[in-house]
Formats: sequence, C-alpha cells, structure tokens
Amino acid sequence: MGAAEVIAFEEVRARKQWDALRRHLHTRFDQWLDGLEAQLHEPAPTLAQVTETVWNLRQALTGGLTETIVEHTHQGERTRRQSRCPQCDRLLQARPAVRRTVETLVGLVQLERPYFYCAACRAGLYPLDEVLNLSPGRTQLDVQKAAAKLVTEVPYDEASRLFGDLTGVGLGSERMHTVTNEAAEGLTVLDVTPSRDEIARHIAAVAAGRFRRPVLVLGIDGAYVPTRPDSARGRRPGQGRQRAKRALWRGQWREAKGFRFYLLADDRIVHLLSWHQVQTEEQLGEALQQIKKAGVIPEEKVRLCVVSDGAEWIWKHVQALFPTARQVLDYYHCAQYIHHIAKAQYGASAQGLEWAEATMTRLYLGKVSAVLSGLRRMQPTSDEAAQALANGWEYLHEHRGRTYYRQGRRGGYPLGSGGIESSNKFICHVRLKRSGAWWYESNSNRMLALRCAKYNGTLDQVFARHQQRLRKA
Repeated sequence: MGAAEVIAFEEVRARKQWDALRRHLHTRFDQWLDGLEAQLHEPAPTLAQVTETVWNLRQALTGGLTETIVEHTHQGERTRRQSRCPQCDRLLQARPAVRRTVETLVGLVQLERPYFYCAACRAGLYPLDEVLNLSPGRTQLDVQKAAAKLVTEVPYDEASRLFGDLTGVGLGSERMHTVTNEAAEGLTVLDVTPSRDEIARHIAAVAAGRFRRPVLVLGIDGAYVPTRPDSARGRRPGQGRQRAKRALWRGQWREAKGFRFYLLADDRIVHLLSWHQVQTEEQLGEALQQIKKAGVIPEEKVRLCVVSDGAEWIWKHVQALFPTARQVLDYYHCAQYIHHIAKAQYGASAQGLEWAEATMTRLYLGKVSAVLSGLRRMQPTSDEAAQALANGWEYLHEHRGRTYYRQGRRGGYPLGSGGIESSNKFICHVRLKRSGAWWYESNSNRMLALRCAKYNGTLDQVFARHQQRLRKA
C-alpha cells in the first residue's frame, strides 16, 4: 500500500467554506436567471435582443454576486456582538443591525451590519464598514475614480450621459462636479508625482543598452486659459442659488504656468511628470523646489537638460535649482526674434530672408559672438528696425550661453521646447479651452491637477488620499 496523503485541517475548512460560497452563488445566479427568463419574451430572440436584455440586467447579477461574497467572507463581522470604542476602549454591545446600500461599478450592494454606540464618547461605529474600507456616502471609490477619468476629458454634462451609457450607473453632472472637486481639493505637486522608484524604472528602461546616460528634459512654459471672477458665483446660498448674469462679469485669460519632465528615447519621448496651475512664477518656483527637495528625480542617473524660451523668470528658477543642467534656448523661439529683425530691417524681401537664414546658421554653429558683433554694426533703416536690433542684441546677449545648438545636437539634447508645448495642449487646452467655457480659478486648478495625475499615472494615489481624508473627517 502507498503512503496515505496528509490533508491539513485548514485546507479542509477552506474547501468547505468555498463549497458553501459556491452554493450561495449558484442560488443567486438562479434568481437572476428567473428575471432573465421573464424579460426574454420572444421564443427566438435575435442577438441584439439578447445582448440588450443581458446588458440591462447585468448589474443585478454582478451586484448580487458581490453582495453574496461579502456576506459569506465577512460573516464574523456581520454577527459581531461586541466591540471596543476606539477612543476610550470601553466594551460596547451591538445594537440592531442597520442596512446600508452602496453604489459600485458592478451594481448596488446592500449590507446589514451591527451598530455600536459609546455613550461616554457620544460616537458610533460600524466595524464592517472599516473592514470593507467603504467610502462615506453612497457612491464608492471605484465609481468616483471612473467618473474623474471621464470628466477630465469631456464636459460634465456629456460625461454624465456617457457614464450612464457605458457603466449603467446614474451619476448626475452636479454630483460628478462635486466628487471630482472634492477629490482634487488641496492637491500639491507631490500628491500627483510618481515615486522615485517609478521614475527610476522608466530611466532604467530607456538607458538599457546605451553607453551614455539618457537625457532628461525639463520644459517650462505657460498656456492661457479662460477664467471667470469669483463675483460670478451664485448670489444666494443653498441649492437654489442663481449665477450672476453674464453682463455682470467679464472673463479673463490667465496664464497656467507649468513644467514637464520627460526622457528622450530615440524618436519618442517618455513622459514622467507634469504640473500645471493658474499660478504666479513664485508658486511655480516653489513647486519645482518641492520636487528638488523630495529627490524624486535621480539626477545622477541622467543628463539633465532645460529647454525653454527667453522668459527671464524661467531661467531665474532654473539657475537657482538646477545650475549644472544643460540650458538650451528654444531654437524656434530664437528664430522668431531673428526673422522679426530681418523684417523690420529689410522688409518682406529676399535679402531679409537670406540674412535671417545666414544668421541662424551662424547661431547653430555656435558663432554667437559674430552674430552679436554683426547686430552692433548694422545701420538701422528705421526707428522700428533700430528697436528690433536693440531688442535682438539684448536677447541674444542674455542667452548667449544657451545657443550652442550644434553641440547640443551632437550630445543628443533637444533644440526645441515641443515637449512642454504638447503638454500645454493635452493638459490645459484640450479640457479647459472649450467653447463657452469660463472657469473659476479654484475649479480650473483642481481640473488641471487631476489631469496631471491622470497623465502622471498617479490617479490611484490621489483617490487613496481622498478616501483617507473623508474617513478622518
């Protein structure tokens, strides 16, 4: 005879528990089949009729199955008779169970859980809610997160309609607005920033098989977005308040300043981090300083390069925080200055175009001193030309150390700020610059923060933070 197989008691108990759960799930499924049978009236339904019926009843099935699993796996918490007060550690006796219905992406889930109340602390608690990690209110975190992903791409009214069509969960536009603004309230740049380990993994993937360290680019720029003043808010408190009439307020285009870190990988870029807000240049500098202090960018593993236009405030912060980084003046922004000088000096002529192209060639070859000397020797043909020459000389002299384009090209560095320009477009413009849209500053910044979190891959940590804040409150 062979040796008898030894079966652990825990395995037997787990098997029995799973068999019991399967029986309960089969019972729930049979109940759903009864409803399906009642809905399919046609003896030979078409595929469209079958799919429509199943689609309409799907959440009754998935929600019911979820409810059964919760009831079975948390039977001990559902029948708990005693609990400790988290504040005074007093032993509390269970009161009659209280029913609660929560809304998830898989459907409605009904829960019956014991209630405990401490008269000394005047506080009640539901231990099952803590075990299940439920969010306060009816709408659970998975619904809120899915709604946020949608409203960051399309307007609230359209998002509400699409959300109902795609998920079967009814969530009004006002509720979507409230949920997303609550989730994004108080977000900082570090809240939407990936971890150092996550960024290091991207860097390692790009650096694989390369002799030199990969180029990490920091782009800084601004994009104008439509805003409305706070005076345009409702005149009366409560849900019945009315917005101020359009004639009483005037919209204003304000600059959403932002920055973006990304890696260069041959013919593509690998996005790492974006942060855009309607803010002052001091606030943007503070955000960059937080990134620097947090150490999420492993500068020792990359060749850091900063590309931007000639705005003085940008290079002030760059020089203070990243003095050893390669600094590049946007080649195409520089070309605009040169062509403006050519037009003012020579007009719309072939001579002006020839001079502009020759000057840009000299700059590309690193002969910025020759270009500056040439600008000094030029005799202006008009007052406009004189002003253009003076501005051009001052501009190039200020950024003369950032115009070595050929060396930068050989080193694999970018010459243009297209990376931050595209970030302005797909984070700021796509969502905020809609027909007829005028944003309150606070709402626009929350929307921008959520869009940054979405493209940074940190939306999950934003909502985990949101849930913790709700539970503490």
